[in-house]
Amino acid sequence: MPFSADHLAELNLLAQFPSSSTQEGIKVHAHSASAETVRAAENLFARGLISQKDGGYLTPLGAEAVELTQKLHAIFSNQ
Repeated sequence: MPFSADHLAELNLLAQFPSSSTQEGIKVHAHSASAETVRAAENLFARGLISQKDGGYLTPLGAEAVELTQKLHAIFSNQ
């Protein structure tokens, strides 16, 4: 089953969260972010991965998702 465009946007947004600290988050500004990024943030919030629909902090499940996203990125980047 291939990743949808929405899933890829969510993975790309997750990759922007700092993994080294739970005290740092991100903010998705609706007036300057792409519609795809805004939708990705809303989807991640609906799934319980981030604390606010416009970014915020990672939840425990979100932190796990970021870790897995980083592992996938490393696997695909390793040649």
